[in-house]
Amino acid sequence: MTRTCLILLAVLTLSALGLVTSQHHARKLFAELAQEQERARQLNVEYGQLQLESSTWAMHARIERIARQSLRMRPPEAGRVEIVDLSLPQAPAPVKVADAASAASGAAGKGVLPVPTTPGLTVPPAVTPVAAGKKTP
Repeated sequence: MTRTCLILLAVLTLSALGLVTSQHHARKLFAELAQEQERARQLNVEYGQLQLESSTWAMHARIERIARQSLRMRPPEAGRVEIVDLSLPQAPAPVKVADAASAASGAAGKGVLPVPTTPGLTVPPAVTPVAAGKKTP
């Protein structure tokens, strides 16, 4: 009987130690979870602040002011604005090598090859920076 009691006492002691260890581990994990949740809350606050800052930096009026003051940009004249229609009803026809060579012979002095065009598609003129006080032709 003494032997059985000692065995039961040893099993009870091991179970108690296992329970204490398990509870300690659970509390440790719970504290770590609370820290991570606090970190997630801080990151959400920072994300909201960054979104607000991003929208402030991208405001149209701010970008236009910087373009006018720092970069000395200005809107183009109405005659230089062309609207490009990007909805193509069909793909442009390929240019044959023989057609390109015969067309290039007409433009040989200019050193350029003709570009195939699509009806309704226009290319805007090149944009060049304008220095302060200078007029473009």
